Amino acid sequence: MSVAERPELTEPAWELTQDALREYNNHGDVLNVYWRRLTEERPEFQFHLIGDDDEILARARSIPVRWDGTVDDLPAGIDGAISRGFDEEGANVLCAMLIAVPRSQQGRGLSAIAVQAMRELARRHGLTALIAPVRPNWKERYPLVPIERYAAWKRSDGFLFDPWMRVHERVGATVLKPEPRSLRITGSVAEWESWTQMAFPESGDYWFPGGLTTLTIDRDADSGRYWEPNAWMRHAV
Repeated sequence: MSVAERPELTEPAWELTQDALREYNNHGDVLNVYWRRLTEERPEFQFHLIGDDDEILARARSIPVRWDGTVDDLPAGIDGAISRGFDEEGANVLCAMLIAVPRSQQGRGLSAIAVQAMRELARRHGLTALIAPVRPNWKERYPLVPIERYAAWKRSDGFLFDPWMRVHERVGATVLKPEPRSLRITGSVAEWESWTQMAFPESGDYWFPGGLTTLTIDRDADSGRYWEPNAWMRHAV
């Protein structure tokens, strides 16, 4: 059900799916400049999976962007995708921004259903592909492994190692390239300590629970800087 059709579900869906995200993910430098505009200006490309009695099963966000089909022309991660979607004309593909399933609903295959629904959304609007800066959800277990290596890992059965990347793969997506600098998040030391529930006593690089790579703390500048990596994947529509 699109936000254009059921705008009153937007806030309840946000509240129900907050437990699917780490707190730090709510503070993207670029993402937060544009995020509310998705539902305000592109409501037809935002949707929710709805169950019985209007039960919200998933929240999905996407935006049409211009892409010439080459790896070199991919946006600079999710930050580049959302800014390109709002600031440039000539959109011809749909770019996934988010699929969030409440923890109480996880394990039911809803993520794959949401991906397929997003692909159908692209087809319905005459767009030529669905691209996604996929956040690999097991990367937090291997924060020191570069995304360039991690994104290429495979299981013994030949499928991709990462579960969320594998969901995309099983419904037909292919990996385009790893994106080491996809989502930029900066904040004060106190903000990062609040977001992560950790103390950072000195300057340096730290891993934190849920982080896909390390956070750089500079106590003299009172800043923490983090670049979340993703992996670009493409679905034909």
